[in-house]
Parts: sequence; C-alpha cells; structure tokens
Amino acid sequence: MELKDKVIAITGGASGLGEASTRHFVSQGAQVMILDINDDNAKAICDELGDDNVKYVNTNIMEEQPVKDAMSKIEEAFGKLHVAINCAGTGYGARIIGKEAPHPLDHFKFIIDLNLVGTFNVMRLAAELMDKNEASEDGEKGVIINTASIAGYEGQIGQSAYSASKAGVIGLTLTAARDLARHGIRVNTIAPGIFDTPLMKMAPEKVRDPLLESTQFPHRFGIPAEFGSLAAHIVENVYLNGETIRLDSAMRMKPR
Repeated sequence: MELKDKVIAITGGASGLGEASTRHFVSQGAQVMILDINDDNAKAICDELGDDNVKYVNTNIMEEQPVKDAMSKIEEAFGKLHVAINCAGTGYGARIIGKEAPHPLDHFKFIIDLNLVGTFNVMRLAAELMDKNEASEDGEKGVIINTASIAGYEGQIGQSAYSASKAGVIGLTLTAARDLARHGIRVNTIAPGIFDTPLMKMAPEKVRDPLLESTQFPHRFGIPAEFGSLAAHIVENVYLNGETIRLDSAMRMKPR
C-alpha cells in the first residue's frame, strides 16, 4: 500500500514512538488522526504539522464508546481509514511478592486492560471501518500494526504485568491476521527494544546503563524515527502479514 494520501490512525500518537510515527507518515504524504489523551502535546503537533495533515481526538482506548466515537470522527474528517497503528500503552514495575505485599491485582489488571485489551479494542473497530474500503488490485483494504515489546519474550524481574500484556499482543498477531485475511486486512506487530524516548531519557543511569550494555549492533538505544520507518515499510510491503518483528539491535533482556 502506498503511503501518499492514505489515512492513518495512531494511538499514543502524541508522544514517543507514536509521535515519531505521526511525523514519519505525514512526511510521506499521509493524513493522520492521533488518538491520545495528551491534549497539549497532540495540539502542539497538529499546529506544527498543519490541521490538514494531522487531527486529534481525545480517546480512552480502554473503553468501547470513545473508540467508536474516534472511528466516526475519522470517517467524518477523512472519509475512510487505511492504517491503524497501536502505540498507546504503559508499564508498571512490581515483584509478584513484594517487601510489604503481593503484586497489586488492580495494577496488573490496569496494564492488561490498557496494553492488550485497548489494542484489541482499537484493532476490531478500525478493522470494521477498513472493511468499507474498496480493495486494491492485491485485494488489500487495510493494515493494522500493533506494538508489543521484547519484554513479551524475555521479561525482566518485576515486569510480570507488562510482559504478560505484551506477550498477549504477540500472541494476537497471527490469529488476527488469519481472522482478517478474508477481509483483505493485514496485521503485524513491532516488538521494540529500548528506545531513546523522552521517558527513557528521564531514567537514572543505574537503569539506563545495564540496558545500553545489552544492546549489540548498533550499540545504542533505538531512535524513535526508526520505529516509524519500520511501520511505514510494513504498510508498503503487501506480502508482510502475521509477523512480529523485533526491532532491538539483537539485544536480549537480562533477568534484571
């Protein structure tokens, strides 16, 4: 699928990897609808890149109605949807048995609800809108890209909730691709390693240094623009489907 004049929905598109994706797709001539809850960042990006290129709708992806409303606004603003990229998510660190109490159950449920259920919620409703598109010569109607993490493969101590949520996204990839194949909608997942996002820049050296040491080549943290570039390639490569791609310089997470 060519990127020019395509309509892209990006959750978490106002910061980090999502923002990098927003900027990359706009630079390639696509139009982007940001689904986020960070009003200030989103509005600043819209002002910078132009309202004709980027629009924003405040969306809690964990709830059904806000995402339905967002899809309606995409259809009203652009007439259709070609690509959905799920970047919204967060983490939480806690051991299963802590010093004072076991892992808080409500925190575990929240991470699963946001990272996994939220991803599925957007995917199913985006696919419904994409299914209205006229198929291309290849029979393609849309592309969905989800974001997992290498923690979904080798989670560290204290990452039970985060790792479980991202492993769920990885597990969803192939079955969703098979499920949506008859509709001409491809589903792929990117599993990023450690990227130099604003959140990582704020981390203390005792956190950053061991992670940096685990990188292989290039021996550095990922650049958010590299995530956006891979997302664009996935959209353009019609034969790429049902895959989870590690974007991590061949690093493997150590237990701690």
